[in-house]
Amino acid sequence: MAYEFTNSKGVKYYLHFKDVNLKGGRQQRIYFFAKDVRPGSLDEIPAGFKAIETERTGMPILKKG
Repeated sequence: MAYEFTNSKGVKYYLHFKDVNLKGGRQQRIYFFAKDVRPGSLDEIPAGFKAIETERTGMPILKKG
């Protein structure tokens, strides 16, 4: 089951990841939230991160720390 975050407005978001290739050829993993469960969903927050809600839109983001 994907990690679920419910914001203050009651909207549920699910955590996902994607491995992308940068211009210099380096590969990097990005994390994002979506309103539905897609391929690449994560069961828990990666170590060293925490989920917070943005003040304006209520969208969840991952923050180091």
